[in-house]
Amino acid sequence: MSLRVLLIDDHTLFRVGLEGLLESRGIEIVASVDNGQESIRLVAELKPDVVLLDMRMPGINGLGVLQMLRQEYDKQPIVMLTTSTEESDLIESLRSGAQGYLLKDMEPDALVIALRDIVEGKTVVAPDLAPVLARAVQGKNEEPKSDIKSPFSGLTPRETEILGLLAEGQSNKTIARNLGISDGTVKLHVKAILRKLDVHSRVEAAVMAVEYGLSKAANKQF
Repeated sequence: MSLRVLLIDDHTLFRVGLEGLLESRGIEIVASVDNGQESIRLVAELKPDVVLLDMRMPGINGLGVLQMLRQEYDKQPIVMLTTSTEESDLIESLRSGAQGYLLKDMEPDALVIALRDIVEGKTVVAPDLAPVLARAVQGKNEEPKSDIKSPFSGLTPRETEILGLLAEGQSNKTIARNLGISDGTVKLHVKAILRKLDVHSRVEAAVMAVEYGLSKAANKQF
C-alpha cells in the first residue's frame, strides 16, 4: 500500500533529503512545506494518509500546528518528527493528539514501518524514547488531581489495576502472568479501558494515567 504524506519542516536540506528517502521506499510526498500556516487547507485539498510535522519551527511551532489541525480533523493521523527528546515535548504531543512521536535520526526503514503502523491506527513512540516515557509513567511529575473528577471512575477495579500496569509499560503477556489470567482476558480488559476513556491506544491511556497520578495510586491500591 502506497502512503501519501504531507511533510511540514522548516529545514530545507532535511526536508529534501527525507523526501528522497521516503519516495525511494514507495511513499508519495503529496506536498512539502516549510511552515504550518497552510496546513489546514493542504490537508483538506490533498487528503494525505499522514502528516509528518516538525516540532521546532518559526512562527507557529509544531505543537501549535498539531493543536490547530486537531480542531479541524480529529481522525487525521499526525506524527511529530523531531530532534527533541524532552519528556515535556513527548507528553504534550501525545496529549494534544499526535499519533506518533518519532526522532529524525531514525533509520529510514524503521520510519516507514512506524508510518504504516500509525496509518493503521496505532500510536508509535520512537524506541529510543521508551526510557523517557517510562520516567513519566513512574509518577515523578505530580500527585493525583483530587480537585478534578477522575476520568477513571467508570473503570472496574480490575480495569483500574490493568491500566496501572499498562502505565508501567507492562505488555499484555506480562500483565496476564502477573495477574494469573489469560492474554485474551487482558486484551478484552484493555479494549474496554480504551473505549471507556475514549482513547485510541495504550500510549494515550498511559499518558492519562500519568497525568492523574493513577500509576502511583494503582501501585498503592494493588
